[in-house]
Amino acid sequence: MPELTTKLKEYRAKVNMKQGELAEKVGVRRETIIRLEKGQYNPSLKLAMDIAKVFGTTVEEIFHFED
Repeated sequence: MPELTTKLKEYRAKVNMKQGELAEKVGVRRETIIRLEKGQYNPSLKLAMDIAKVFGTTVEEIFHFED
């Protein structure tokens, strides 16, 4: 089964954004961002789109499936 991987941590680092700041911008708890970055949580479509919007990119650029 394909596994969802993320570049979320790298995108945050590029703009020097803390997990808590991103969480506040997209309306979730910091723990949700932590779990996303560790691959322990699959985001809803809305959350994935909100995160992509914060970074001015596409969902596919941040989240993708690996075989």
